[in-house]
Amino acid sequence: MLARSALRSARTAGNARSSLGRAAKRSATSSSSNAASEEASSPFRLTAAGSVATALAVGSMAWYYHLYGSSLYAMTQQEEGLHATKYPWEHEKFTKTFDHQALRRGFQVYREVCSSCHSLNRIPWRALVGSTHTVDEVKAMAEENEYDTEPNDEGEIEKRPGKLSDYIPAPYKNDEAAKAANNGALPPDLSLMVKARHGGCNYIFSLITGYPEEPPPGVEVAPGLNFNPYFPGTGIAMARVLYDGLVEYEDKTPATTSQMAKDVVEFLNWSAEPEMDQRKKMGVATIVVSTALLALSIWVKRYKWSPIKTRKIVYNPPVGGGPRSRGH
Repeated sequence: MLARSALRSARTAGNARSSLGRAAKRSATSSSSNAASEEASSPFRLTAAGSVATALAVGSMAWYYHLYGSSLYAMTQQEEGLHATKYPWEHEKFTKTFDHQALRRGFQVYREVCSSCHSLNRIPWRALVGSTHTVDEVKAMAEENEYDTEPNDEGEIEKRPGKLSDYIPAPYKNDEAAKAANNGALPPDLSLMVKARHGGCNYIFSLITGYPEEPPPGVEVAPGLNFNPYFPGTGIAMARVLYDGLVEYEDKTPATTSQMAKDVVEFLNWSAEPEMDQRKKMGVATIVVSTALLALSIWVKRYKWSPIKTRKIVYNPPVGGGPRSRGH
């Protein structure tokens, strides 16, 4: 009897010690996890993490805008000479588009005046369809020009009428021919001229309308050059080309110098960015979708994630020993 009592007492003491060990281990684990969670969720650490994340986001956006956001021009304002006057171009507004009647008149000015020296190498005939002319009108204009065909079986290259897929032909065969016809000066291509000059539309409009009758007193112009205060160095090889009544518009608009300059500048702006209308439409669609996603994210944060984030889970361990102690 005495041995049985001693054995039972030893078992009871062992179970008690194991229960106390497990309880101590659970309490240590719980305290360490609570300490870690309190340390991770302390206000200072959360504020610091949020501040760092915000600073990184703002810095990355500023860096991206510095690289790609601002307008890039081929020349600086200091190299441009007299600063061009700022004009209220309607198509530069966010919700406005090109005046397509002005584009049609501008193409007429380019074709009758500017195309004798300047090219539009990046503009195909098909780009004019729906923007300045109808399909039949553009086909008729394209067929007025001849383009080289592929070599035949004998290696000879024949001529064919132009198609909508062809690009608007240049006035000269190559740069050497252009220089020879213009006293050594190379007329630039006008496809991207609005984007290639500081001031854009304002610069080109001021340039082609800024020829004075005579140079100011004391100004010497090199032979073969013309004075224009808006051109770098004030000496430009191109003479004044726009005069009142130079062209006859189809819609009977008075062909004043400023009107022709305004129309051709707007056309050159379109040639440099023919996708402007689509870009503005995409921007509006992006704003609409972004606002909808913002509202949806706020709803999810408020009604779905917030209860899960703020709820408190409490674990109450069972009172007493383990399964073995309950069995005795």
